[in-house]
Amino acid sequence: MGMRYVKSVLLFLGLTTMSLSVTAETATKSCSSLLDFEARRLAGNEVVNLCHAYQGQVILVVNTASKCGFTSQYEGLETLYRTYKDRGFVVLGFPSNDFANQEPGNEQEIQKFCRLTYAVEFPLFEKVRVKKGQAAPIFERLALAGAPYPKWNFYKYLIDRNGKLVDHYISTTKPDSTKVIKAIERLL
Repeated sequence: MGMRYVKSVLLFLGLTTMSLSVTAETATKSCSSLLDFEARRLAGNEVVNLCHAYQGQVILVVNTASKCGFTSQYEGLETLYRTYKDRGFVVLGFPSNDFANQEPGNEQEIQKFCRLTYAVEFPLFEKVRVKKGQAAPIFERLALAGAPYPKWNFYKYLIDRNGKLVDHYISTTKPDSTKVIKAIERLL
């Protein structure tokens, strides 16, 4: 065995050790408690852990409704999603009927409306409650992180790549507002 063989073995062992170290570090990286729960996709049976599915992405969570004065914001949300999805951005929509019965449809009707009217491709999840005391886990956790519970449809919550709440926007803040776009671009 020559010196060249010994150097090759040592290099291999060093690279293997580094690889194991990186793998261990990745495995111990935990999900953000803000997103570490399961939600069912709209009008389906697929259940996903939000943290595992969207870990490392910039996320805009929105409570939606099909018969609201702000319903046209679906268009802006979809435009945001299509513009930035390849850079690690996603919109997560959660339909809710908590405000003035503005989301009365069943999940199949909601999904059909969103796809046919606004060509929505961003992920939509099961119809949920968003008001304090009855809120789905995502809205409870957003409140625990310092954001208010939605006071109407189309409240928006911006979460960074580490799963931390960065900002929240009231219903009147349009998805294509300069404030929202600048915040998303800063996080990407």
